[in-house]
Amino acid sequence: MAEVSYELDRIGVDYPTPAGLVTGLHEVSIAVPGSGITVFAGPSGSGKSTLLRVLGLFERPARGTMRFQGTETGTLTHRGRRALRRDRLGLVFQNPPENLLDYLTVADNLHAAAQSARRRCEPGDILGRLGLGGTGSWPIAALSGGQQQRLAFGCALARGSSVILADEPTSQLDEASADLVLDTLRSLAEQGFAVLVASHDERLIALGTRVAWLRDGKLEAFG
Repeated sequence: MAEVSYELDRIGVDYPTPAGLVTGLHEVSIAVPGSGITVFAGPSGSGKSTLLRVLGLFERPARGTMRFQGTETGTLTHRGRRALRRDRLGLVFQNPPENLLDYLTVADNLHAAAQSARRRCEPGDILGRLGLGGTGSWPIAALSGGQQQRLAFGCALARGSSVILADEPTSQLDEASADLVLDTLRSLAEQGFAVLVASHDERLIALGTRVAWLRDGKLEAFG
């Protein structure tokens, strides 16, 4: 895995409002390691989800530069950014059903994820790594919320993603289901993946290899 996944230099993001521009991120400079769990923490409105959208190449900063695995992203076309997302990034959203195709079986979700990145996968191997062995033929509705989130991370693995971004992955789950997700994050980190998570879940923050604290769009601390 790469030693550094992201290098951000004075990144700024603005949003137009009826009252004028509002700054969502102020001069954020940070180097995100290429493995382990990096947590972006802070109160609601701190900018952590905005930062995750920038890292996921969904939002172009108004100011500053960002390199992803050595590639300067500011000069990329829309097609180039989409290709990077497809080939190197896995995305997991906070609401489990939004990550999966409910009309497909568990195994077919993994196949579909792999095919979207022009790859092949062995569902049995991935499900075994996630503690979901034997569920390949199940419909998505048969999985608990925590199992669905685990499968969402499995889809990122099926795509061959080296960096996985997750926005509040435990916020919609009960404690037992959240425990399953925390176990998965820990396992992915141990396997050498870079897992970047926006969260205010104290247990997830405690799990982080590094925590970036944001407030009012500013990076207050990273360590």
